Amino acid sequence: MDDLTESELARYKALLLAQKDELDALSGASREAVKTVTLDQQSVGRLSRMDAMQAQAMAQETARRRQVQLKKIDAALSRMDEGEYGYCAVCGEPIARKRLDLDPAAATCIAHAK
Repeated sequence: MDDLTESELARYKALLLAQKDELDALSGASREAVKTVTLDQQSVGRLSRMDAMQAQAMAQETARRRQVQLKKIDAALSRMDEGEYGYCAVCGEPIARKRLDLDPAAATCIAHAK
């Protein structure tokens, strides 16, 4: 496979920036869900509190995954700036365009994905 063209790089950069904007917006919208669950037995029963704590834990894990994805996107944008985007970080071979279409933040070829 040959190098990515300027238009392909621009398209992948636009996809990455759009994903980043979406994740940033979701992070802002879910800040309330990860706050500490307060103990107020008068307004929330024991089971309701357990439900709230479970929802909080799920929101925290979602936020953690979102942060991991944001780091991957930032790393991909850095690789673009350095001229390394589209090449496997392990073997240096080009990453298949189909793989980049599915995940523009992919840092490795399919053979090194695991």
